Amino acid sequence: MLCAHLPTSTEPTMPHRPNSGHSLNRRLRIIGAASGVGAQDPNCEHGPVAFHHSQAWHELEHHPSIDWGTMLYAPDRAGLSPTERIADLCRRLAADVATTRAAGEFPLVIGGDHSVAIGTWSGVARTAGAPIGLLWLDAHMDSHTPETSHSGAIHGMPLACLLGRGDKRLLGFGLPGLQLSPQHTVVLGPRSFEPEEAEFLARLGVRVIGEAEIDPRGFKAAFDEALSIVSSAPEGFGVTLDLDAFDPQLAPGVGSPEPDGLGVRDVIGGLRRLADQPGLLALEIVEYNPDRDRGGVTAELITDLIEAILPPGKKQR
Repeated sequence: MLCAHLPTSTEPTMPHRPNSGHSLNRRLRIIGAASGVGAQDPNCEHGPVAFHHSQAWHELEHHPSIDWGTMLYAPDRAGLSPTERIADLCRRLAADVATTRAAGEFPLVIGGDHSVAIGTWSGVARTAGAPIGLLWLDAHMDSHTPETSHSGAIHGMPLACLLGRGDKRLLGFGLPGLQLSPQHTVVLGPRSFEPEEAEFLARLGVRVIGEAEIDPRGFKAAFDEALSIVSSAPEGFGVTLDLDAFDPQLAPGVGSPEPDGLGVRDVIGGLRRLADQPGLLALEIVEYNPDRDRGGVTAELITDLIEAILPPGKKQR
């Protein structure tokens, strides 16, 4: 990708009520979204299944607060375009996320390429009944439309879709129009993007905090600002974390690595603070590519990220 410098329905619904106390004083239900259809390296399709069979997951699977729910796949029927396959998966994922929240459980989606975010956050917005806030941790902005994309890869478009712009087949799975509130959405950590994406987000008023700003301020100050913005969303907020947000030396199992990146300890500390926020609605971790992992390092990182949001006193490792 071109690097640029940042400027200094019928499915179950429920009324949204902010949670009280620690956000995960509820059972956490994992939903695997096993698709690489939207990615340039499609092997992230195997990420959720590989993690489910990994030693890293085995260290968590008997935890009393966690359950692995369903594993969803993109359809592979003849004649379906990539966009139609992604739309089918995201529609089902939105319904599963909505059902999980309606049951009083906390959804944790494990992807798969980042196009699955269209389904995840549409399902959350549906149950919230209004656009929500979202913290988007990523090396990229993922805010292209088909008209601006340099690659045509749909995993570079999900944030734009959630903000109401993109292929009409990928819009409106949760609410009519926007699924996210732009003034309560923050992209944290991007370091590779196109000017069209930056212009689109700036036009909508989405706050972008890139590495050029994080470096002099420090991660904690940048994260605290992001948390203040997203957590002020009246109907709650979520977090989506693309594993390529990290330095690729720390998280090699990704399909679109970029030099440098965020530190693991910084992000885990941030997630621990997030877990104490009463408005936290769901978490998503995407773009795990086991074919590029080394010795299960990235799978172990996913387990560490999950542990960071578990209630105090209930961690088993």
